[in-house]
Amino acid sequence: MGVLEITDQHPLVQAIFNRNLEEIQLLLSQKENVNALDQERRTPLHAAAYLGDTPVLELLIQSGANVNAKDSIWLTPLHRAAAARNERAVSLLVKHSADVSARDKNWQTPLHAAAANRATKCAETLINAVKNVNIADRSGRTVLHHAVLSGSVEIVVMLLNRRAHHSICDKKERHPIMYSSYLGHLEITKLLISRGADAMSKDKNGYTPLHAAASSGRIDIVKYLLKLGVEIDEPNCFGNTALHIACYMGQDAVANELVNYGSNVNQPNDKGFTPLHFAAVSTNGALCLELLVNNGADVNYQSKEGKSPLHMAAIHGRFTRSQILIQNGGEIDCADKYGNTPLHVAARYGHELLISTLMTNGADTARRGVHGMFPLHLAVLFGFSDCCRKLLSSGQLYSIVASLSNEHVLSAGFDINTPDNLGRTCLHAAASGGNVECLNLLTSSGADLMRQDKFGRTPLHYAAANGSYQCTVTLVTAGASVNVADFKGCTPLHYAAASDTYRRVPHTGSKSSNQTEQSRAIDSSPGKGQESEEEEKASLEKEAFFALEFLLDNNADPSLRDKQGYAAVHYAAAFGNRQNLELLLEMSFNCLEDVESTVPVSPLHLAAYNGHCDALKTLAETLVNLDVRDHKGRTALYLATERGFTECVEVLMSHGASPLIKDRKKKWTPLHVAAASGNTDVLHLLIDSSERPDITDVTDAHGQTPLMLAVMNRHVDCVHLLLEKGATVDAGDKRGRTTLHRASVTGCEDCVGALLDHDAFVLCRDYKGRTPIHFASARGHATLVHVYLQAALSTDPLDAVVDYNGHTPMHWAAYNGREDCLELLLEHNPFAYLEGNPFTPLHCAV
Repeated sequence: MGVLEITDQHPLVQAIFNRNLEEIQLLLSQKENVNALDQERRTPLHAAAYLGDTPVLELLIQSGANVNAKDSIWLTPLHRAAAARNERAVSLLVKHSADVSARDKNWQTPLHAAAANRATKCAETLINAVKNVNIADRSGRTVLHHAVLSGSVEIVVMLLNRRAHHSICDKKERHPIMYSSYLGHLEITKLLISRGADAMSKDKNGYTPLHAAASSGRIDIVKYLLKLGVEIDEPNCFGNTALHIACYMGQDAVANELVNYGSNVNQPNDKGFTPLHFAAVSTNGALCLELLVNNGADVNYQSKEGKSPLHMAAIHGRFTRSQILIQNGGEIDCADKYGNTPLHVAARYGHELLISTLMTNGADTARRGVHGMFPLHLAVLFGFSDCCRKLLSSGQLYSIVASLSNEHVLSAGFDINTPDNLGRTCLHAAASGGNVECLNLLTSSGADLMRQDKFGRTPLHYAAANGSYQCTVTLVTAGASVNVADFKGCTPLHYAAASDTYRRVPHTGSKSSNQTEQSRAIDSSPGKGQESEEEEKASLEKEAFFALEFLLDNNADPSLRDKQGYAAVHYAAAFGNRQNLELLLEMSFNCLEDVESTVPVSPLHLAAYNGHCDALKTLAETLVNLDVRDHKGRTALYLATERGFTECVEVLMSHGASPLIKDRKKKWTPLHVAAASGNTDVLHLLIDSSERPDITDVTDAHGQTPLMLAVMNRHVDCVHLLLEKGATVDAGDKRGRTTLHRASVTGCEDCVGALLDHDAFVLCRDYKGRTPIHFASARGHATLVHVYLQAALSTDPLDAVVDYNGHTPMHWAAYNGREDCLELLLEHNPFAYLEGNPFTPLHCAV
């Protein structure tokens, strides 16, 4: 809530703020409510306490003001007076029995408020009034914590003299000395230690006061702690010493003091990083790095992942620091555990100036890194054209070629078409990265347009897969073949049809080499938000469409199939690219045949299976027959139902798809699938969209109806829906078993109730003469047995309920050891055990 205007307040509050005692007396004499609440539930006494006007306070209290009234955040007038440092108001409120232990919503007492606001006199009054000075607030901080945080030496002394515990931790396990060290309160730190505080205390992350002081650059505290003899290289839970922290935060004065005092400049943390690594990577660590190098830090120390300080400098483009490291013996081509050198790292993150420095100092541009890639691979993959140009300039192509080779050779010593471990050249990486400037640089330098990787893919495959229009145009114009197939038989057109890069959030690192980290941070700020992201996606979608269109215009064959038999139109349908699908349908005569083909699966099936409604609608409007089946006999409607895509089902039904087409094996229809999976919404659509009155009674290979499957799978909502739509309740399958037989097996009482409400016949018999009562007795569903027996009495009280083998429900209950059911059956008919087969229930039980 914003700041309230004084004119909107209660007249009594206005008078208090105007310090008009006569008007206050007049209002009180006119029976103004002395405890009136404002929007924040504050009373006039809160206002008077805040102002510290004791005559007004006295008058209000004498007039019946509640001294312990709490506002919306549970602050009392005493909290307000203490926070405003009004010692006379505090004394008056305490005198009138204000609760000195009252807590606000953060569990803070008035004494906490006084300590936090350096209200020394208020604190003195309250300390003398409270019983416990060590009470903690919600974050676990005591009054001493707050006094230390505010830097009030006087209050700290008062508290310590009243036996305040300096060893109490807050919920982050931080002692008061941790805060005094971090904030640079030297006198308080000395005072705490003189009273027994532990200078080596640790919080839950293992930070000591020395870590805290080093972090915030409190040089006086650092010097004092070091003179006390604290462990200078004590690690926190991450293995970082105070020197690590100082270097990371760029506290060069602290780092200098620590080094002079003997801190280990080569101490590794848990990940193997030394302070020099931290100095190389931090924003303000240049002076720290120079200090460490001059004091014997190992410039080639490698972390557990093999990263040297030079690697770390390369990540963030620390140009000056990289020069210092190199001048002091930093190994230029030091490789991490992935094989990446600092040059690889600089290329990956687009730091052209650092690349120049590394190359000037002899960095190997032909060194292989992760997956066997050159630095040039990484520069073009992440779209840094300036870095690409710089790396290429190290080895200008010359026209003299080796007598046994016709390949372009870089003077730096490596062939520009040399593949990585997966067979990808730099041109593949550039095509994947999508920066057309990088692509042009490589093609003009003699990169092979038709080189295939280990999967048989050319650079054009990568450009098409990423929906990069400009790269596609560049490669095709330069002579790349549009119909070359990879080892799976896919052409660039297949990949372009399937391209869905526009669905992903774009990688900010792949814009251009000139884009700084700061500008990327601005681009991705909350101010740009969702709207910018949506615009970017729309732009990428349009570009992917243009790439596909360009391929088609340049003789890409949409009828070519991969080794599984899929054409480009299949891929467009499977990935839900509606625009691509429309274009393929529009520009190719053969596509209609592909759409209606069922070998191996039609595009209609693929769109339905993956839930792509827009693509499905496009296909549904194009095709004559929506009931085409796959090799298992399933229609697109069957698949959409099976996958639970309600919108897709709606599209197909609205275009005339039949819900009665059966698959080949189980002879299930989409209705069977919906009922078996419990998808009520889809089931509703299928029934309502059909004109056949008997649609709910369609049977499968075993004679089962959708109602039977819904009951068998305990989908009560589907059972109710099917019954309401007229499903036959007593229909039997090929073994004569009804829905009630199935409900008796599963024990679904809700299903039984729904079936009986629709007059299900409880004495119906299957092909062996067994009733639902037999099944319920055998399964031990006593509640259902009771319900069935009651229903049987009203149906046919003389029916002995004997199956064709002479077995009664009692035989089944006895055989399966169902005691509860036996008791019910005997209670219903005490002589039932004598009926039926001479092999009696007693024999069964024995």
